[in-house]
Amino acid sequence: MKKIFLFIISVFIVSTSVSAKKQIPFTVNWGNETDLGYGYPKSPTDPPTVYIEEYTLTFENYHPEYILNIKDEDGDVVYTTVVHSTQTQVVLPSTLSGNYEIRLVLGSWVFTGWIGL
Repeated sequence: MKKIFLFIISVFIVSTSVSAKKQIPFTVNWGNETDLGYGYPKSPTDPPTVYIEEYTLTFENYHPEYILNIKDEDGDVVYTTVVHSTQTQVVLPSTLSGNYEIRLVLGSWVFTGWIGL
């Protein structure tokens, strides 16, 4: 009985700590229209899996290198960095406050989402 009770408590602790992170939904767009050439690639690439918790973005363990742009509501880039393929976290500046567009650029693919800080 003690083992079952401890298991239930440990599952509750794990589930509550994971729920603090929120997955960012991304749309996928072909970003560079001058590169169309023979048209779009045969299949679109899957959007990345990125979670946000306060000012920390958490990426999957295995992902390609992205250029990260954070844009304010006027469309101005307020933060930019390269997310290397070995990086699993990016901490955004704590001076950011409000709603922002998040863009991850992978070649000509652009993944766009919205975050609130």
